Amino acid sequence: MQTKDNFRSKLLKINGRDYKAYKEIGGVYEFPEYQLYIDYVQGDPFAAPSRIRVRVPMDSVGFPPDTFASKSREIAVRDYITRCFAKAVENHGHIRRGSGKSGLITIDTPGQEILERTSVVINKNFVEARFFTGLPAHGRKIAGREAEEMFFKVIPVLIKSSLYYSSLDADDLYHHIKTSEDTDFLRNSLRYFGLVAFVADGSVLPRVSGVDDRKTEGENIVPFMSPDSMRFGIELPNSGKIRGMGIKKGITLIVGGGYHGKSTLLNALERGVYNHIPGDGREFVVSLETSVKIRSEDNRRVENVDISPFINNLPFGRDTRSFSTEDASGSTSQAANIIESLETGAGLLLIDEDTSATNFMIRDHRMQELVAKEKEPITPFVDKVSTLYSDLGVSTILVIGGSGDYFGATDTVICMDNYLPLDCTAKAHAIAEKYSVERLSEGGNNFGEFRDRIPLADSISAKKGRRDVKISPRGRHTILFGVNTIDLSCVEQIVDVSQTRAIGDAIHYAVRYMDGKMTMKAVIDAVFSDIEKQGLDILNQRKSGDSAAFRPQELTAAVNRLRTLKTLQVNQEKE
Repeated sequence: MQTKDNFRSKLLKINGRDYKAYKEIGGVYEFPEYQLYIDYVQGDPFAAPSRIRVRVPMDSVGFPPDTFASKSREIAVRDYITRCFAKAVENHGHIRRGSGKSGLITIDTPGQEILERTSVVINKNFVEARFFTGLPAHGRKIAGREAEEMFFKVIPVLIKSSLYYSSLDADDLYHHIKTSEDTDFLRNSLRYFGLVAFVADGSVLPRVSGVDDRKTEGENIVPFMSPDSMRFGIELPNSGKIRGMGIKKGITLIVGGGYHGKSTLLNALERGVYNHIPGDGREFVVSLETSVKIRSEDNRRVENVDISPFINNLPFGRDTRSFSTEDASGSTSQAANIIESLETGAGLLLIDEDTSATNFMIRDHRMQELVAKEKEPITPFVDKVSTLYSDLGVSTILVIGGSGDYFGATDTVICMDNYLPLDCTAKAHAIAEKYSVERLSEGGNNFGEFRDRIPLADSISAKKGRRDVKISPRGRHTILFGVNTIDLSCVEQIVDVSQTRAIGDAIHYAVRYMDGKMTMKAVIDAVFSDIEKQGLDILNQRKSGDSAAFRPQELTAAVNRLRTLKTLQVNQEKE
């Protein structure tokens, strides 16, 4: 390990030389208060910034052991430190001078969710921050003096103001940690109480916009308040007893007039698989960790999925027990999305009629009279939702405003009225009883069987030309994977581009388990077992700070949307 004086001498020595001479500074340097790791040096001032780590001994930073005593607390404190570092960059880190990204300092800044990230590592020995810098240049010549200022003046200030416990607001830190811990406890308690979701009284669900996930402020915001008949009280470890609306397992409808908050509630439940920062408004809005948002997805590729519980008797005898297509319709894509989710253990489906295929969701009695069942390949979801729960134990929460035919299949009906929920279950059941003879069920007595699939390793490659591996996100909803593009625009529970980046790496990592015998679920479980033991760094050895935790459901969805994917169904012969 070299000293900080060696480092300073290198910077001054290469001052004015061609930019590629920056490669000489790579390595590890010992500063009095911390160690500096220069893991990757960019080759051009306009290229992706250099990767930097700083590691400060725990004896120096002084974080109390209880701040990271459990996995829940560790994730929360890492998130908090990352936010503090990002704030410090805003206040002290702007020395943008020279060409391209010269002087830029960034860290993987979180949004409204509290996610496990690789941006900060904490343990009993040290705190480590991982960030990115644009090494200064004038044109394509090294600006060594500016680099010296960045490393010897600016970065030490960032470290001191964000990585030392004494520099932080201890009350705010503990509030952040305890709120996240309470949310984990609340989500983990759902099954004990027979619930699939919970929305605390006083929650603020509306967001600023579709591209701004912060809560809406203003006089017209209506805090959430549970109907008395659905109110649960749950004792949390830190916040004490909270009350709110508990949604029981089974089938739940969310109904109401347009613009009264139906989709807003469902969107909050979608994001309820994640913890949220204090002040977000959804801190205590949770859903089962295996909740999956389902929608139609025209034009997606489907690979060898058994969609027969929903679709049968296609023209020309096309097989739906091993259905494949390069260009799925709304109904076949929605059927495939459900079966793929069931393959990997979904416990709750979240569906909005606005993003569903109409002919997949309902076939009313008039259409039943006009088109006989034997001429209609689709068994609508209304006729499968009950057996989905009774046979497989999978609950559904469905937003619907255009058809009351679901009333007879439901356990709970929530009516949104000016953003407040009303329990309309009894009234909906009475209406269903009144009109029960007008529609015939077409779903049979059982949900039906479907076969698990085995992904084949030779169909998944991240190679691009002469480069061994090329994996890169293009925003939150696209992964460039070798020569292929994975479209995740309809995978709505991905909330951060850092998750997308990690998912791309995880697909490549998962290939090692694809031995032609392990099912999709077994492969995904093996990947997550490794992550649980060794952290997100196991997915990519470059020690970068720009990955965030994701769920098995989103990884599975990404694998399924790789257009080269090939699978075998269990007991299916390989051609």
